[in-house]
Amino acid sequence: MDRNAQDPSIRETSAQDRIPLDRVEEKVDHIESPAADEPELTDGFNLVIDALKLNGIETIYGVPGIPITDLGRLAQGRGMRVVSFRHEQNAGNAAAIAGYLTKKPGVCLTVSAPGFLNGLTALANATTNCFPMILISGSSEREIVDLQQGDYEEMDQLAVAKPLCKAAFRVLHACDIGIGVARAIRAACSGRPGGVYLDLPAKLFSQVMDAAAGEASLVKVIDPAPAQRPGEDAIRRALDVLKTAERPLIVLGKGAAYAQADEAVRALVEQSGIPYVPMSMAKGLLPDTHPLSAGAARSTALKDSDVVLLVGARLNWLLSHGKGKTWGAPGSKKFIQIDIEPKEMDSNVEIVAPVVGDIGSCVQALLDGMGKDWKAPPSAWLDTLKSKKEANVAKMEQKLRRNVAPMDFHGALGALKTVIAERPDAILVNEGANTLDLARGVIDMYQPRKRLDVGTWGVMGIGMGFAVAAAIETGKPVLAVEGDSAFGFSGMEVETICRYDLPVCIVVFNNNGIYRGTDTDPTGRDPGTTVFVKDSRYDRMMEAFGGVGVNVTTPDELKRAVDAAMDSGKPTLINAVIDPQAGSESGNIGNLNPQSQLKKKA
Repeated sequence: MDRNAQDPSIRETSAQDRIPLDRVEEKVDHIESPAADEPELTDGFNLVIDALKLNGIETIYGVPGIPITDLGRLAQGRGMRVVSFRHEQNAGNAAAIAGYLTKKPGVCLTVSAPGFLNGLTALANATTNCFPMILISGSSEREIVDLQQGDYEEMDQLAVAKPLCKAAFRVLHACDIGIGVARAIRAACSGRPGGVYLDLPAKLFSQVMDAAAGEASLVKVIDPAPAQRPGEDAIRRALDVLKTAERPLIVLGKGAAYAQADEAVRALVEQSGIPYVPMSMAKGLLPDTHPLSAGAARSTALKDSDVVLLVGARLNWLLSHGKGKTWGAPGSKKFIQIDIEPKEMDSNVEIVAPVVGDIGSCVQALLDGMGKDWKAPPSAWLDTLKSKKEANVAKMEQKLRRNVAPMDFHGALGALKTVIAERPDAILVNEGANTLDLARGVIDMYQPRKRLDVGTWGVMGIGMGFAVAAAIETGKPVLAVEGDSAFGFSGMEVETICRYDLPVCIVVFNNNGIYRGTDTDPTGRDPGTTVFVKDSRYDRMMEAFGGVGVNVTTPDELKRAVDAAMDSGKPTLINAVIDPQAGSESGNIGNLNPQSQLKKKA
């Protein structure tokens, strides 16, 4: 039997009942001000908004269109902030990083089928990076989809989404919207965070029900991410292993930054006296200039350490899977790992002391077990890392002081390093190949969650979505440092930045191509496959939408332009002219790019 027929509080509007789009406001007014003898009504549109607002979600990122256009309009009319993008993938990236910054699921709203698929890329990336995010997409009617009768943008979106996210749900009845939203929030936040898909068929929005029954159906999620405390035996085992170390090392991952257990993490490092290496998005948990930071001696620290404590970091490709020449002689390491996901343990190498739980609880338990008289690491180990760090910093400083035109990457990044040092509260968004690889080693960070980059997958195109959400969620100025190739994936969102008048300064490192701008087509017919239009003026894109555009050719000009942009808070794009010959193939991960060993065929 049809469920709607069983519940007299719900009815689905027929085609004759449906109100034209241009009369939505009239309909809302009618619902909000019923006649005295008529019951107050609500509908699927309003119940979705009610469910989100009840759970403290006040911002939606998305792209309007059928069937969710009016959902966005109504949400905005009821006080939610609705940020409309030019492409769903960028809206999804914004929602994902909003989740990372706030620990509440960021919400992306898309249309059906192609729009859903565009957002799905961001949802999959959020899941891989453990960012809490909910992708809400309108969809075609189930009866037609299931019989494959050819509905508008027909697609079984729930089936497509399931393998690519943490959880996926579909709501068919208005009275289930509250529980559907609640399940999505809890799934996104609990345990290891991730992306969740929520499928809302078009017919759901027009379902009408009694307002009191609708309110009663809503669910406020209580404690969506409860603390998961580690076992006492696990903490004791970890401390016993640490005590045996002659050359201990702490590796901080973005999971540690997401946890917002900043004081506890800092206390762990300082109380233990153990040097640490931050992964790129963990930079700033402690200032990169901290005496125990071994980031500038990373290669030595990883290779020569004997006991490694992983805090919210995974032994994936970014850490060479915990083996190989990066980690020195086989069997020379003992790993202790803190992670909320038990299956993460032993994923690549043996973890001799797994500590399962949330970062805050685990780190605090280690601190309690250490006490105040923990023995510091041997001075020889600390001196080795200090000496290597000082040598590497001195060597790098020479490169950063190059004030030539056209600029190379190091000279340009030297100017931006100074900008962040002078403005430690600013948020740095960073993507590219060489632009990313070099920036994360050159630009020091001083506060947590101020560096946002491509994360685990190393995908391009996160830049403008991350920049928009960072500005909206934090209210802080944003500096987005982009390779010219990476910028192309989301560059149209400069219009979004101008439309919402956000304090975002974009610096495009323009070397005329992907990796370099010097490749050629051996046949002479076309440009090289990695080459862009020579001497492009990206700054004029920003000017076209009313923002500020600047073209610079030296580090000094770059520094002055960025300072002016950050001081003004105006949307700005700086075209930083980089030597086309600067840059290496695939950046620092060229070894992952296979090369043909065959001689060229005639």
